[in-house]
Amino acid sequence: MAGAVFASCTVWPVGALAAPADADDLPTITVVSKKKKRAQTPQVRLPVQAAPAAPARPSTDSASSSAAVANGSGAAEVGSGARPPSGMASEMQVSGEKLNQRPATRPGEVLEGVPGLIVTQHSGEGKANQYFLRGYNLDHGTDMAIYVDGVPANMRTHGHGQGYSDLNWLMPETINSLDIRKGPYFADEGDFASVGNLHIGLIDLTERNTASVTLGSFGYRRLFGMGSSKVGDGTLLVAGEGGTYNGPWDNPDDVRKLNTLARYTQGTATDGLSITGMAYANKWNSTDQVPTRAFDTDVLSRWGAIDPSDGGNTNRFALSSRIAGTDGIGAWKANAYVVKSSLDLYNDFTYYLSDPVLGDQFHQHDGRLMLGGAASRSFVGSVGGLPTETVVGVQTRYDDIDLALTNTYRRNFVSAVRSDKVRESSVSIYAENTVHWTSWLRTTLGWRGDYYDATVNSLFNANNSGRANEAIGSPKFRAVIGPFHQTEFFVGAGMGMHSNDARGATTTESPTDSSTRLDPSPFLVRTKGAEVGVRTKIVPGLTSTVSLFMLNQASEILFSGDAGDTEASRASRRYGVEFTNDYRLFSWLAFDADLAVTHARFVGYDGDQAALYASLAGYPEAQMGNAPGNFIPNAPAVVASVGMDLGEKAGWFGGLRWRYLGSVPLTNDNTWRSLPVSVVNGRIGYRTAEGWRIQLDALNLFNAKTNQISYGYGSLLKTDALYALCQSGSPPPTAVCQNGVMDAVVHPAEPLAVRLTIAGSF
Repeated sequence: MAGAVFASCTVWPVGALAAPADADDLPTITVVSKKKKRAQTPQVRLPVQAAPAAPARPSTDSASSSAAVANGSGAAEVGSGARPPSGMASEMQVSGEKLNQRPATRPGEVLEGVPGLIVTQHSGEGKANQYFLRGYNLDHGTDMAIYVDGVPANMRTHGHGQGYSDLNWLMPETINSLDIRKGPYFADEGDFASVGNLHIGLIDLTERNTASVTLGSFGYRRLFGMGSSKVGDGTLLVAGEGGTYNGPWDNPDDVRKLNTLARYTQGTATDGLSITGMAYANKWNSTDQVPTRAFDTDVLSRWGAIDPSDGGNTNRFALSSRIAGTDGIGAWKANAYVVKSSLDLYNDFTYYLSDPVLGDQFHQHDGRLMLGGAASRSFVGSVGGLPTETVVGVQTRYDDIDLALTNTYRRNFVSAVRSDKVRESSVSIYAENTVHWTSWLRTTLGWRGDYYDATVNSLFNANNSGRANEAIGSPKFRAVIGPFHQTEFFVGAGMGMHSNDARGATTTESPTDSSTRLDPSPFLVRTKGAEVGVRTKIVPGLTSTVSLFMLNQASEILFSGDAGDTEASRASRRYGVEFTNDYRLFSWLAFDADLAVTHARFVGYDGDQAALYASLAGYPEAQMGNAPGNFIPNAPAVVASVGMDLGEKAGWFGGLRWRYLGSVPLTNDNTWRSLPVSVVNGRIGYRTAEGWRIQLDALNLFNAKTNQISYGYGSLLKTDALYALCQSGSPPPTAVCQNGVMDAVVHPAEPLAVRLTIAGSF
């Protein structure tokens, strides 16, 4: 199809496929420019605007032709290019203004504007968040790609976990938009994007310079400032924050964070450029997850830590640029970035299981230089009288990584596990062709090719060194039917992939026992997905979407950053439904409600787990929860949220938000399950038309005694009877002492906390 477009095509003017001004099938995106004041209607969560089949004259008020955007309006940012029409029911956009209406405990929680997504934390406020979406425990970012201003947040071959995505350097006030896609149906989305792909856009300017101070419970302190001014033909935006936080823990977090941003923009979204620089540093202590038996036997208080020396420090420095342009045959855009980052983590998740004397604390180091960029070209034309658009693109990335895993005691070196130098690069190409067959049907056919190459230099064991490379191709398909009575239907299917840790692809021996042989893991892992959905606005003021999805993931062997070796994972299947609603009842009152239900299971029989279960016979404290089964630990079955926002641009405002994560299995046999998580946050405040604001946030408003996250695995405390038995002259079988006592291991949710913010404009 793409070849036919290039062979014979009729060229339409740029923007010819934009929606006409009188289109009423989907909400209109509000545009903010320097010469135009922002509309007074509060922002709502928007699906991306769809394109009709017939060409129309471009609108001079379209988002694609707007100048620099301010204060989270959601309009396309300078140099980002025109936003494509919505291709799936689950594809939508949330404005930065809407995201900032949400009371949030930590910066990463703004991503909960994604329907069905839960963001939490299990180990200190400087570590990357834990994410849950579509039946996946995404750990710190595996299978959910996150980009900020075109720069990937996910880290490949990371010292702590594959796809590690730290967003603690993100200042919510600088967010302009959150573009949401789910599933492997988009050719321009690659690594980590099979479950979700999120693109965060930054504001270009502020309508007023602002400053705020926030004081809150448990030692929360934050200063924030942001302002912009004309520089030459463009705009310079500067923002910064400094903050501290202790939390409710017996061992205070003692977070110390500094964060800055400088951004220069010139032109418009489709004909302009931006240059952005960021710098961030953070240090913290952490209270890691604790087995519930420690609480039940009063070994620890609910806020206690087994190892008070756990914690970490990190920094990140980034420079990026985006540029876009249009011409007589279509449009083009490109971006480039360089990121220098470092992370040192000290954690202890099993306590005295491996080292009964000094404990099991370990240190993970990741230091890297990441370089990359992307470019794409679109061609608007026709084939046989049918309007078409073809997009071709290339993406590349290179990571130069230093990694280390060591055993420590109170952050002091004890012994080395492994140390590696990794050079990993990738090149990806893609193409998509969209055909508007009729006024109510358009299809998009795409293909993506990914090539990865990595060299691993294992400093302590040359047998774990080597080179790995692999290529994979992924077809994509989408179809949009409608609109009929302000209702559209969507179909999507495709293949995707995610990369594994490059060390897993070259590791052949256990780093702790060279006599133990390990199977190298595949470098690239296949995913397959399909989805059907509907989106309607038939009820005035209400936008509703329903999506039915399935996602299969190939059998794989994963690299464990905590252990430094590989572990097997079976193939999995997931299917579910998402129901999303946004309802603006009045200009001052809006509601949203989301529900996601997913069925997730492993495929096949786990013979290794059955053998382990048999080896633990006679010791129920170790055996319970280790039976073979097909439940996927931490796979969420039910996620729900309900929110209410009220208030005009000036005067009183407020909101309430409830988030719910249903009980999840913690072990394959479903013996251990988590408690459901149900938390309500609230906000009330007053603001003036001149930009002054005072607001009070109440987090965990009803003081729910629940957990941020739960796991199920074996560990040993010195108070466990099994600990004493394993140290005796007649210990149990080795497998029992290596497994420890099975338990639910949890990180409690913070109790009721309040935060008062006073902000002014000048």
